[in-house]
Amino acid sequence: MDLPGDALVTFDLFSALLDSRTGASAVFTDLARRRGWPVTGERVHDVWDRRNKASQRDLTTWVPFAQHCRRALAGAYAELGLAGDPDADVGEVLGSVGDWPLWPDVATGLPAIARRRRTGVLSNVDDDVFARTRVAALARDAEVLTSERLRAYKPSVDIYHRARASAGALVHVASSARDVRGALEAGIPVVRLRRPGHHLDGDGPVPAVEVDDLHGLLVTLGG
Repeated sequence: MDLPGDALVTFDLFSALLDSRTGASAVFTDLARRRGWPVTGERVHDVWDRRNKASQRDLTTWVPFAQHCRRALAGAYAELGLAGDPDADVGEVLGSVGDWPLWPDVATGLPAIARRRRTGVLSNVDDDVFARTRVAALARDAEVLTSERLRAYKPSVDIYHRARASAGALVHVASSARDVRGALEAGIPVVRLRRPGHHLDGDGPVPAVEVDDLHGLLVTLGG
């Protein structure tokens, strides 16, 4: 991929770098066991995640990521007919992010890319939540672009435009359909990193380049 030498290569946090579904579902599985819920932790996660993304998309004013998470969990409990305390339970979920697993290629692949390219993170997240993740130790703080810092959320083009205004030339590495689409619609070059459970929109724009892992990405970037 032909990029300016100083282009910042940004990564989505919760799909490209972390297996967030596995990590968060483990907490919901424990909550379901303790409370006798008649649903799986994965089911609770999926409804919560869908509602969380819808909240980030639809709310016209910026609020912290944790607030979106609470609103979404209250809605998920109502939808699934579950008894729970959204405030306390979101605290438990977000407090667990340090245990959410990296995808297997990240621990070695991300530092390898960072040795050759300016590398950062572009994510819908609060700074304090990001700081607790396993990715934080692999990223330079100056190149971490969070929704809290940019005051916008994916998939709005605003977050991508503000990221480019802050960092200069970008290429974004994304796995989820909404992130791929949002970045492309904002005019940001995208490399799609294929991750389990993530698929492109059938009617959405298609990135020119797709790779299976970070080692393949390094080759694509000319490392």
